[in-house]
Amino acid sequence: MNNEILTHPFDPIVFPDSKILILGSFPSIDSFDKAFYYAHPRNQFWKILSALTGYPINNRDQKIWLLKESKIALWDMVARCSRESSLDSSLEEIEVNDMALFLEAHPTIEKIAFTGRLAERLYRLHFDYLEIEHLYLPSPSSAYAKMSLQEKIANYKERLKI
Repeated sequence: MNNEILTHPFDPIVFPDSKILILGSFPSIDSFDKAFYYAHPRNQFWKILSALTGYPINNRDQKIWLLKESKIALWDMVARCSRESSLDSSLEEIEVNDMALFLEAHPTIEKIAFTGRLAERLYRLHFDYLEIEHLYLPSPSSAYAKMSLQEKIANYKERLKI
């Protein structure tokens, strides 16, 4: 096992009028390398949001614009951890980000959506007392093959109301 403690490598993306906070668990190895959220080429996150909003996602600036225009904030539950791979199941020695403090600093956020079961579990363990709507979204990972891309798009649309 790799005992090195990794610190989340980038800040949340949030705007003064963000209404939805989408929370993942921790950046993949590809996301670490590219210093941006959901950077693995087969991850479907950006394709899903582009399909919902109609905004292009050809580069980082367009992805940030999509989030801004859609009033979506983006962050992860895990602040620090050790891991052997990009899989959530390999995360150990987990320290979580302070969601209570984050939500206090961003009072326009009305809803939290989780893109993975680990993020949801950690939130419920540490912050379930917070009075804010929260919901689970199917994992955008291509490894989550129980749903097709089109089914994921429909699910995100229904749950996020975008």
